[in-house]
Amino acid sequence: MPRQSAVTLFGEWARLGKDEGMESGHSPSVEQMIDSVINRVPEKFSAIDVGCGNGWAARRLARLPGCYRSSGVDGSEQMVRKARSIDPGGDYFVGNLPGWRPEENVDLILSMEFIYYLDEPLQFFGTLHDDWLSSGGSVVFGLDHYLENESSIYWPDSLGVPMATLSMGEWRDGLESAGFRDVEALQVCPREDWSGTLVLIGTKA
Repeated sequence: MPRQSAVTLFGEWARLGKDEGMESGHSPSVEQMIDSVINRVPEKFSAIDVGCGNGWAARRLARLPGCYRSSGVDGSEQMVRKARSIDPGGDYFVGNLPGWRPEENVDLILSMEFIYYLDEPLQFFGTLHDDWLSSGGSVVFGLDHYLENESSIYWPDSLGVPMATLSMGEWRDGLESAGFRDVEALQVCPREDWSGTLVLIGTKA
């Protein structure tokens, strides 16, 4: 299969309506991601969903008690256009990651099924730590594609999209090397022949 960028692929998915399945497919993992990180955020906090697609997780964050601002950023104009059509009052940005930056630092960064599409995902951890997060802020990442989840290993070839295939240990070490503290790595929502979503959590001092 010819190689294409993740932005091109998911722009096409938005056009075809495949984005609607992302919410139903990933909601159980995202709920556990939120449950795992929420005790680390301030009573009043801001949040951003990185790789937000049609914005469903950003809207979920906005409903959390204490969340006074929730936004989303995605490289796909088609996805962001759909997010804005669903939620005209929301804050959704088209951003060429990893170069895009939020105007203000945030207290919580959530990202589901995005980080491994970057050329240098572990380097981006450092950018998030240094340039995106407020002091005491936390990140939570969900990844279904990782070395121990054998069912996902063929995805780069089947989708025709470059993806970083790293182990749980490599992802965890990457967060620690970027300066995050109290790093956790756990697997949620496993099932038969599926190792579950890898959830990575870290906090900025």
